[in-house]
Amino acid sequence: MNNLSFLSIITSFLLTVSCHPEKTVDIDSDWPTYLGNNASSQYANISQTNKENVANLQVAWTYQCGDADTSGRTQIQCNPLIINGVLYGSTPKLKFFALDARTGEELWKFDPWDGRYDQFGMGVNRGVAYWSDGKESRILCTAGKRLFSINAQTGEPDLAFGEEGSASLFAGLDVPSEDFYISSNTPGIVYKNLLILGTRVSESAGAAPGYIRAFDVRTGEVEWVFHTIPRPGEFGYETWPPDAYKTAGGTNAWSGMSLDEKRGIVFVPTGSASFDFYGGDRHGDNLFANCILALNADTGERIWHFQTVHHDIWDRDLPAPPNLVTVNHNGQAIDAVAQITKSGYVFLLNRETGEPLFPVEEVPVPPTKLLGELASPTQPIPVKPPPFARNRVTESDLTNRTPEAHEYAKLIWSQSLEGEPFVPPSEEGTILFPGFDGGGEWGGAAYDPTTNHLIVNASEMPWILQMVKYEPIQDNLLSSQGKNIFSTNCVTCHGKDLTGASIHTVPSLRGLKDRKTEEEIFAIIKNGKGMMPSFQRLGDEKINAIVAFLQGSTEVTHDVANLTDDWPYPYLMTGYNRFKDLDGFPAITPPWGTLNAIDLNNGTIAWKIPLGDHPGLPKQTPSTGTEGYGGPVVTAGGLIFIAATMDEKFRAFDKTDGTLLWEMDLPAGGYATPAIYSNDGKQFVVIACGGGKMGTKSGDQYVAFTLP
Repeated sequence: MNNLSFLSIITSFLLTVSCHPEKTVDIDSDWPTYLGNNASSQYANISQTNKENVANLQVAWTYQCGDADTSGRTQIQCNPLIINGVLYGSTPKLKFFALDARTGEELWKFDPWDGRYDQFGMGVNRGVAYWSDGKESRILCTAGKRLFSINAQTGEPDLAFGEEGSASLFAGLDVPSEDFYISSNTPGIVYKNLLILGTRVSESAGAAPGYIRAFDVRTGEVEWVFHTIPRPGEFGYETWPPDAYKTAGGTNAWSGMSLDEKRGIVFVPTGSASFDFYGGDRHGDNLFANCILALNADTGERIWHFQTVHHDIWDRDLPAPPNLVTVNHNGQAIDAVAQITKSGYVFLLNRETGEPLFPVEEVPVPPTKLLGELASPTQPIPVKPPPFARNRVTESDLTNRTPEAHEYAKLIWSQSLEGEPFVPPSEEGTILFPGFDGGGEWGGAAYDPTTNHLIVNASEMPWILQMVKYEPIQDNLLSSQGKNIFSTNCVTCHGKDLTGASIHTVPSLRGLKDRKTEEEIFAIIKNGKGMMPSFQRLGDEKINAIVAFLQGSTEVTHDVANLTDDWPYPYLMTGYNRFKDLDGFPAITPPWGTLNAIDLNNGTIAWKIPLGDHPGLPKQTPSTGTEGYGGPVVTAGGLIFIAATMDEKFRAFDKTDGTLLWEMDLPAGGYATPAIYSNDGKQFVVIACGGGKMGTKSGDQYVAFTLP
């Protein structure tokens, strides 16, 4: 054989391997699924890095993906995938990329916006899904209102999928128009040739329904739909007013899901019905809001459900996929589902039947004082495990940082409603503790199968939930009508005083007319920008009225009837307001964030430590702890890795007792869940450093660590 023929054969072989790589996922070295595996265990069966050598970790590579917003409003919440030496992730502006997982070298990047994110982009991304049949492989990801299928080797769209590579997230929802807000922050889960997907929808009036759907990964067609707001003849229909499915929204699965592939069951956590804070139009328990749903993954049929909050009026969405675990109870190994909640509870349920493994009591809770509302008289509270976060603010819990801070906190506390969990929203203001962001949050919990411990970080920040009566404005000033429309569509995020909110990195609108033209403000409201969704559904007249309000216009309108807002509720919620002291620190005593190990065999807290040091205060022993976004991972090497905290550090702890073993400063806050993998026998841990939450700076880097 001559050299030319031999070269041709080798070239042909390499091209074949490149175009049709038969990638086999290695569950012990890869991180092939969001949060590690289909069980959402956040566990790596790798022990090269361990308690003895973790202090030697050093930076292996850094990937700067671009897109960071210097104003501090972009984030990266992505838990990347690592499959056969390739890392797949996303940027702050929702571009998707592939890297060499050993070096961080970029292999490809896909921009679903074609350079127009600042005009049309919205939301954040927590990861992608991967599908392969051994010959072809695809990355399935969402941006805006579309689901994309990307060739995993080239980064090019799969033109056979949907409409030239993408499918509409409205498919199968039966909504009258695509002006509703919809996106999908968290990746779906792949089962056979299906991508099972949930969505994020509006939490206010006029929300789309949060139906669960399965898309064919080859064609983009919807194969099945589960109605989270039941229709006549479907289970749970009677838990709503008649025909509620025609107008109700929400009850969506925004936080991801878990899969028992052997049993063919997908486990789906759902959120509250819309409007989040008033349910006078939806009396009843409202199935399947706030449920753990066990669905037949092939057909979408309900196998069982368990509701964790009845008639939610606190925004107590289930914030993370349930962990699929195996526990030892009464000498018997039982496959179970462990679901963390924003309230700080863990519900432990039999995986096949949904029956609680520890007793769950229906506990009487206070009635509401709001007109037209009908709160549930009881709420389900597990007897075990105990809550992993505090859930009541008493006078003794108020800050004693300074006498002035204590008196300020005491004044607000004394004027607000507080008590055991599930004190209803009120006009006085209700202290919600844990707050809107938990307790547990979207970073999820890690499960260690060697100890049956569930590792979960908790934020311990109270918030004030206040309702005010809705009073339509009657004058004919365009700005007055705009203020009314702003109140019913924008106040929840921007606040009644226009100061914004750190919960969604929402900017202040004070002095906006000095920073933006009328045309620029109109375009942002209509098209959305960054985290802000489009309000195109309002129509140009109402958007112009909001612009007039924000610009302080004195223009008189003769079209008041066309501008009358159609807010259907007697109350508005005043915004997402943390309970802080006069200097901006939490108004309660530390810890303000903790890391917890929960023994699922016994239903006890094995250990608890403060997590993080609050910026702006002298370092203390014990630490103050901070609010946190992003979750932990646990390893066979006896380690827990977690970032999440306001002090922008990455840490490793001994999983047996929570002893701190290593910490490292990050270029920006690591508000994401790390991923752990092995490449050519070398272990890595990687964290997205996107920052942009809780007033911290934004970043655009992924940083990987390894042993020298």
